[in-house]
Amino acid sequence: MTRADLPASADEHPATRLLHRLRRPAARLVRTRWPVVVHHADRVPETGGVILASNHIGIIDGPLLAVFSPRPVHALTKQEMFEGRLGRFLRASGQIPLDRFHADPGAIRSCLRVVRDGGVAGIFPEGTRGDGELHRFHHGAAYLALVTGAPVVPVTMLGTRPPGGGANALPARGDTVDLVFGRPWRTTQQPWPRTREHVAATSVLLRGHLLSELATALADTRRSLPGPLPAGQSEDDPDTGLVEPSREL
Repeated sequence: MTRADLPASADEHPATRLLHRLRRPAARLVRTRWPVVVHHADRVPETGGVILASNHIGIIDGPLLAVFSPRPVHALTKQEMFEGRLGRFLRASGQIPLDRFHADPGAIRSCLRVVRDGGVAGIFPEGTRGDGELHRFHHGAAYLALVTGAPVVPVTMLGTRPPGGGANALPARGDTVDLVFGRPWRTTQQPWPRTREHVAATSVLLRGHLLSELATALADTRRSLPGPLPAGQSEDDPDTGLVEPSREL
């Protein structure tokens, strides 16, 4: 994969100073409240561009992915979080704001910049918190894989929301949280033009791999997902994750 093979990306790599500096102390702090067990971290390639694609069940999934991934992660994060002091922190730690309700070429350009520079981009294909079973699956991760040829490493979050808990529920102090990294998945890098149908078909294949790795993670940890959010607590269903393939970025 060369720079010439990729569409135009963001002019600058997202900030990395806090991303590197705070990960270890943040991990120690989190573990004072919850035992966090990381499985198969060696499945994340040590070098080169990588895409992490995680299920999404709890409010702490994003921070845990950033803190406990074996490599620093620039995760797509809903733009509503980028306000005030928290927003400044998220930007300084290299997280990428995403408009979940419209196609967001800027967010995709930032992810492309991360991957083309040999970094790690993090995506939650479900787009919002839920039961974590990947019923809803947006196409952004597949699009990035198709454009860059970078491997996609599945991530299964377990224990980050208690069974039946609401959208903002936290696990009880002392409850174990598991992060399971799955086997990497690759697709052939596809030069321009890429069609909607090609992106959608690639997304179907990627979702199938993530579902297989989810089932394996549940069996290996002997855990279960927390179930759907209580009635009336679901976040709005975003319609995003796919940049128009007819527009080169």
